[in-house]
Parts: sequence; structure tokens; C-alpha cells
Amino acid sequence: MVFKDKRILLGVSGGIAAYKAAEVARRLAAAEAQVKVVMTRSAQQFVAPLTFSALTGQSVSDSLWGAKVNPLEHIFLGQQVDAIVVAPATANLIGKLANGLGDDLLSTILLAATRPVLVCPAMNCEMWANPVVQENIAKIADRGLAVMPPATGDLACGATGAGRLPDPEIILEALARLVSRQDLAGRRVLVTAGPTHEDLDPVRFLTNRSTGKMGYALARVAWRRGAAVTLVSGPTTLPDPYGVEVVRVRSAQGMLKEVKRRFPAVEALIMAAAVSDYRAETLAEKKMKRGAESQQIRLVQNADILKEVAPLKTHQLAVGFAAETGNLVAEAERKLKEKHLDMIVANDVNQPDSGFAVDTNEVTLVSCEAPPLKLPLLTKEEVAEHILDWMAPRLQGRRKGSAFV
Repeated sequence: MVFKDKRILLGVSGGIAAYKAAEVARRLAAAEAQVKVVMTRSAQQFVAPLTFSALTGQSVSDSLWGAKVNPLEHIFLGQQVDAIVVAPATANLIGKLANGLGDDLLSTILLAATRPVLVCPAMNCEMWANPVVQENIAKIADRGLAVMPPATGDLACGATGAGRLPDPEIILEALARLVSRQDLAGRRVLVTAGPTHEDLDPVRFLTNRSTGKMGYALARVAWRRGAAVTLVSGPTTLPDPYGVEVVRVRSAQGMLKEVKRRFPAVEALIMAAAVSDYRAETLAEKKMKRGAESQQIRLVQNADILKEVAPLKTHQLAVGFAAETGNLVAEAERKLKEKHLDMIVANDVNQPDSGFAVDTNEVTLVSCEAPPLKLPLLTKEEVAEHILDWMAPRLQGRRKGSAFV
């Protein structure tokens, strides 16, 4: 778990979006983080400190002064945590931070902080668009603070526009990058995910049971670890991973086109998509009607994307997946050589809780360098970590990709 035992300081300033900060605190605590909340006086007009104390199991700090306050607390709190997240960050607090002003506990902590800081602005859309606010945002970003742009939607004032505090799960995803190792920083990774749909007529299509969960987990974790990630996704119901460029395709031919276009620009390709092996030779222009007792559809083979792309490697690593129902390692080793791969991830989809439509996977990592490594049943994010653990050291020293056109 990315937040397990991490020390997180949650700063809450005085805006209506402060109520969402309570859910951020709850989720961090549920992820086994140690959460320290610091509130401004105005934040307490929206949410009581007791709410955060109950959610985190820790007292809330809100003042530089008082008999029980350590006079150096504003120094220690910003240096003895793994990361700081300010949600919501009002225009007032952002102005203080941009101009070096510290007149309360939270603003002084931020001035003295030596740990990564994520600032999540939330305010009225006209305030957000104000040139002074934008200048202040640019200032703090130039100084190395991570800034999460506000979401667009209905605001408390009745207006609609940019200014909403993003949902807590999005904030936590951005925060996860700040507390994760950055062993993929500067690297460009291309991931494929999901099934493909091969149309038979305007209503029907051929597909498979893939949901895309494994590929999306790989994209999320690679981004957390510093990579610039492009995800080429077949049709899924999953939300786009935060920070990841997502390219939507429908068919195997569409996926092949996008992968070939982007492959020269990356250092690694992870082909987690379950691409349809066949498509209809001809697409019926109208819906095929019920009538005859049998219907014949002639299928033709789709190109094997890895077979097409992996031989083009100049500096890239290529990782494939093999969903098998038997002879797991033997089939994986055959495909490893046949497709010119650096590693293949094999999983027996007959196993319970492994493979399609579940959040866990039990896989074997097969490469030319070492004996097959069988992993226990893990969450798909944990499987992704193991795959990227294998990949990261092998990317060291490899040259960067060229820009694609």
C-alpha cells in the first residue's frame, strides 16, 4: 500500500471545499498513513477540528501560540513528514505562499517545509482566473511545489467553471507520486490495456473478458514512480488514471496503429491489452437479423501487435502478457522468443481470483535472464510494482526515445 506508514501533513484552509478535506483525511487513515491535520482559523468556520481528530486519531494543530504549543512546531511539522498536501488551498493562502508571508501556523509550516508539497487550489472561478492568482500559482510551481489544477463544474456560489476541489481519490493519486520512489523519473512508458472490439455489424462485435484493470494499474504505478506514461486503451468502463495520457481505441487495427506510432518515442512498452486474435472479414452494413438456424461469419486473423513492434526495438524494453489455461511457463517461454520480448507476464486465467474482472492476479514473470519467478496472489497494483521493479534497473543507461510525429 503506497501510503502505509507514511507521515502526511494535511493543511486545510478556509473555503467551502474544506468539507472534502475530511474525506481526504479518512482515506489516508484507511490506507494506514499517519495523518497530521493543520487548520487555519477560517477553515474552522466550515469544519470543526474534532471531525479531523476523530478521523485521524490525532490532535489537530491550529495556532502558533498557546501553553501547549511547541514554539518550534512550525519548523518540525514541515520537516518530519513524508509529504504535505494543502486541500483546499484558498487564494489567500496561495498569495501568502507565493510572497513569503507567514502569519499563522499553516503558512509558516509551508515556508519552512523541506518535504514535497502538493497544493490543491479551490475557489470561485473568477477568483481562479484572476491574473494575480495565476501569477501566484506560477510562482509556487516554479519553486518546485506540485499544483493540482482545480476541477471544472458547479461551484458553491452558483457559478459553473474551474475552481472545484478535485475529488479525494484524485488528490490521493497525485499525492501518491510525491511519496513514491522516482526510479522511473524521466522515462517514457507506453502501456496498452483492455479488450478490443471487432465489429460484426452495427450492433454486435467480437471481444473477450478483459476489463483493463491490469493495464490501468501498470499505468498508475508507472506514473507514480515518475514516468511519463501513455496508455493506449481498448473499450473499458475505468476512469482515466490521473497524470496519464490516455488514447482510446476500439479495434486491434486501431491499437496497432497507435502503438506503432508511439513506440519510437518511449523506452518501454508493456503490452497488457487482450487483443482480439480475429476480426470479421467483412462488416455487415445492417444488423444481421434472426432467421436462418445458423449463420456463418468468416474470420480473418488480426496482426500480432508485439510480433509487429518488438523486432523494431532499438533501445526499448518490450514486456508482454500471456493469459493461458494450461502449460503456463512453456507457453510463456515460447512467446518470449517468438515475439522478441524482454519479459513476459504469464497468468493462468483458470485460477480463482486471478485474471479477468477481478482486482487480484497470480502471475509468473518469465525472462531470458533468470528462472521463472512465480508470484503469490497479489493485487494488480502489487503485480505492477513487481513488473516495474524488474524494468527500472534495466532502463538505466538506455538512451531516450525520439519524438513521434
